[in-house]
Parts: sequence; C-alpha cells; structure tokens
Amino acid sequence: MSLLPRSLFSRLVLVLLGGLLTAQLLSFAVHMHDRGELLAQASGMQSAQRIADIVNLLDTLTPLERQKIVKVLAAPPLAVSLDRPPLAPADATSESGARAALFATVLRRFLGEERNVVVGMAVGVPYQGGSYPGGGAMRGPGGSGERTPPMMRHGGGGGLTFVAQVALRDGTRVTFDARQRQATENWPYRVLLSIALLLAAVIAVSLVAVRWATRPLKTLADAADELGKNINRPPLAETGPTEVASAARAFNTMQSRLASYLRERTQVLAAMSHDLKTPITRLRLRAELLEDADLRAKFGGDLQEMETMVLSALDFLRGMDNGEPVQPVDVNAMLESLQADLRETGGTVTISGTAAGSYPGRPQALKRCLANVLENAIKYGKSARVIVDDNSERLQVSILDEGPGLPPDQFEKVFEPFYRVEASRNRDTGGTGLGLAIAKNVVELHGGRIALGNRAEGGLEAVVTLPRGY
Repeated sequence: MSLLPRSLFSRLVLVLLGGLLTAQLLSFAVHMHDRGELLAQASGMQSAQRIADIVNLLDTLTPLERQKIVKVLAAPPLAVSLDRPPLAPADATSESGARAALFATVLRRFLGEERNVVVGMAVGVPYQGGSYPGGGAMRGPGGSGERTPPMMRHGGGGGLTFVAQVALRDGTRVTFDARQRQATENWPYRVLLSIALLLAAVIAVSLVAVRWATRPLKTLADAADELGKNINRPPLAETGPTEVASAARAFNTMQSRLASYLRERTQVLAAMSHDLKTPITRLRLRAELLEDADLRAKFGGDLQEMETMVLSALDFLRGMDNGEPVQPVDVNAMLESLQADLRETGGTVTISGTAAGSYPGRPQALKRCLANVLENAIKYGKSARVIVDDNSERLQVSILDEGPGLPPDQFEKVFEPFYRVEASRNRDTGGTGLGLAIAKNVVELHGGRIALGNRAEGGLEAVVTLPRGY
C-alpha cells in the first residue's frame, strides 16, 4: 500500500510543504549558528570593555582601596579577584583556546599592546551566583590541581566563560571571570514567530496556487464523466494556460466528432427502420393469402418476432437518448400505469412504498426501462413485487420476482446486448436479449446503476438506483 496521497492536489501540496519546511529548518539552523557567533562576539566585546574600565580604575587606586572596590565589583556576571595564581595561556590549537586568544586580542586593543594579558583555559562546572561550586582544574605555572573558577565553558546553563588575568602597572595580577548572560541563551522567539508567519503565508499561497493549477484537471474529469450521460453537453471553455486551453480544445473536438458520429448512425438506423418495415408489411400481407391456417399462423408469428427484434435493436442502438428533454416525472403514476398495462396481459404486479416527489428525468426512457425489468420479472418469475424507497439523495426501485434466480456469474452478462440465459430463440422464453441492456443504458443515462441479486427466499431482485442530484 503506497503512503503517497492519491490525488494530484495532495501530492503537489506535500512536495511544496516538504520543500518549504526543509528550507525553513535549514535557514533556522544557519541563523542559530550565526546568532551564536554574533552573541559570543558581542558578549566578548562588552566583557572586554568592562574589564578594561576596571583595570584602568584599579591602576589609580592603592592596594587597600583596590580590595574594597574588588569586593563591590565581584558580582555576577563578572567576578574579580586579586589573589589568584598565574594563569597558563590557552592551547591555541583547540576551539576554546582559539576563542581565548581572540578574547585576549580584544582586551589588548582596549588596554594597549604593552599590557600583560593572559587568558587561560580551565575545565569545571559553570560559575554560579558569586561562588565557584566544585571549582575547576586549571593549568597554571605550578601544575594542575589548583581549584579555580571555570573558563571557556559553553552550555550547561552557564553560558560562555572567559577567565583572564591582567597585570596592573605595579605588577598586581587581577583575575576576571566574565561570562555570557543566561538570557542570551534562550530561544529567539521573535525569529521563530517571524518564520512561522512567513511559513503560514507561503503555505496559504501554495495551496491557492496548487488548487488553481489542478482545477482544470477536475473540470476536465467532470466533463468526461458527464459526456457519457449527455453527448450534447455544453463544450468546455477554451481559456486558461496554453496546456489547459489545448486540452479543452481537444476534448471539445472529440465531443463534436462523437456527436456527429451518433447523429449519422441514428439517421442510418432510422432509414433502416423504415426500409425494413416495408418488406415486413408486404410479407405479412402475403402471409394472409395463404390457405393453410397453421402455416399462416407460423408466418405471422415469425414476422411478429422479426419486427420486435428490429424495433428492439433500433431502440438499443439509438442509446435511448433521442433528445427527450429532462422534466419532472411522477414515478408513482408511472408505476401504476405499468401495473395496469401488465395486468391486462395477465401479469401480477404489487407496489409498496411511494416516491416522495417527482424525479427529474426522461419520462419515456424511464418508462421503457422499468417496463423491461417488470416484463422480465413476470416472464421468468410469474409475478413482480415493486418496492419504492426514496430520500433526498436517491430514488431506489426494487423489483422482486419468484423465479429460479440466476447463477452469480450471470449477473453482469445478462446486461450485455443479445445475451440470453436460454439458448432458444423462442420469443416466449428467450426474448431478444435486449431488454435488460436497454434498461441499463437508460439507468446510466440518468447517472444511476442497476444491480441484480438472488433473494434468500428464492427469486431474483433487480435494484434500480437513480441519484436525486442528476
């Protein structure tokens, strides 16, 4: 089972949305990467500027005053200390070492190149709230193992930390722990909102564009479906894009040719009907001159069968669509009329249920359809019971008989032209083989369907379903 949508509209929407989402995710990833770099640079610049200001201030103070000022300044996000051991320069070959070297360069630009600046590298937990929980292992001149504040840490909620030592003019080393503010680590909700609004707008435009592009295909499919019901339907509008107009033009040409072919065939069949009736009438007159009554009756029967077959064949070949206009049909009155006609020929028809209202259809064609099915039920089932079920969506007429039924493999075959279950050509048993074929043509002409089925209690059931929206 394929996971792809079945409709062209859904597939185009899926492709567009997949491409848009992928592009937006890639764009967001690039943005987040660039944003992190810019924030780190901005934070480094701000921290370096503040460290330079503090160093310049401490240079003007006495050692005692420096202790007091440092206590005031040693608060997050910047910790200042005058009693830390010397730092070892960071390894410039690592990523954190490269960042430390960049930070040292920025500091020297603010303090002057002659100033002794060292940015070390340490590993430990992030700095929290004015203390250094757990400390960190820092490499210094005396080796490793001394507990120092962490530096160059990224993530874990502590942000990006720089630990730098700057020598004052009198040689005193001042250690600074500066880190990026926690707030800058949050998601960029404004950017996310902007991307979401842009994505929603593009999706809306894409849906409209795809619907606009696929609408002509649906129109063409509807026209092709309607063509089977009404060959004289109005032609398609030959407008729109070049491909759509070309397809509509080709469809209209095909419809015109089919309509012309059907008109020519109808004219030929009408001429055949007229020409065949004339010799049949002459043969009937000559048969009346026969002295042998039995022979005369046989001739008359054969001529009657021939005339019935000719008329049935002509009705079928015309397709029952002889230009009869659609108009409201009183189905209840039509069934009662057929009931009365069949009663005169010895048939028994009972009717239950009624149509709620008139049905828009072709009266003569519908009457011929129901008559054929009823005659078939009486011929093989002795009697017919009609059940009418009507609602706002469809009109359903079920015709039940008490005959022997049919093998299931014959349900579709009996609708084929000239197909008869009985092999004999006796008109009283085999018929012409066109009654149900004509009935099916009429039902399909009205956009409905006819189906056969065996009843559990015996007999055959023919169900004619006609849509109300025809």
